[in-house]
Amino acid sequence: MRTWLITGASRGFGALIAEQALQAGDAVIATARKPADVIARLGDHPNLLAVRLDVTQESEAHQAVAAGVERFGRIDVLLNNAGYGVLGAVEETSAGEVERLYATNVFGLLNVTRAVLPHMRQQRSGHVINISSLGGYQAYMGWGVYGSTKFAVEGITEALQQEVAPLGISVTVVEPGFFRTDFLDEQSLVKTALELPDYEETVGAMRRFAHSANHAQPGDPAKLAVAILALADAEQPPLRLPLGSDAVARIEEKNAQVAAELAVWKALSRSTDYSGE
Repeated sequence: MRTWLITGASRGFGALIAEQALQAGDAVIATARKPADVIARLGDHPNLLAVRLDVTQESEAHQAVAAGVERFGRIDVLLNNAGYGVLGAVEETSAGEVERLYATNVFGLLNVTRAVLPHMRQQRSGHVINISSLGGYQAYMGWGVYGSTKFAVEGITEALQQEVAPLGISVTVVEPGFFRTDFLDEQSLVKTALELPDYEETVGAMRRFAHSANHAQPGDPAKLAVAILALADAEQPPLRLPLGSDAVARIEEKNAQVAAELAVWKALSRSTDYSGE
């Protein structure tokens, strides 16, 4: 029996993955700002511990981890899932909106990871799974600041994987495309208070797209949850796992664009090396 710690477990991906883990016979430390919401969503289960956790509060992260270890003895899988989106042009996004977003999506992930890693290091085993986004691999108009938080998650994950691999700990960043969750609902998506007319053709179009695409996205959240269980079962987990055919297509497209641009500018790029003359 593995023990999972899942942030943002009261709804969306977090709740679905917690359900899959419980069905597989695993134990789950399911965290949320309101533990009652976890129980309401997942029910009362002997292998479930619902714990309060506001990921922006590092002390609460340590308390949640301590409660989970006291109950189940260990943590085998950390799923950093808590997060939300901000839709708006880079210029439209205020300092306060940026700071709040980073507090959850980046600093919150780091808070929980720092609380869990001492236990995984002691075990010399574990798997850290960080939920990023396709927007963490390729930026999009209207999602620049949100995407930057996921770019940060990608960089943190790459470095962390190199640091803890010798200790027997695996690390994976998951890059979902558009899935039919409530991510585009008001409870998960914040629109910037400022909307400038000059961005109507770009970011305005993205706002309209987000409204029309809500609950019509191509990805199936239940299948994503199954995929995460398969990832946790893998003997050699990947560093990156895109999920959704749209994610795969966009990543292939960006990789081709980067390779083509590099080829055009390669001579100038290489011309800046110190020649020793």
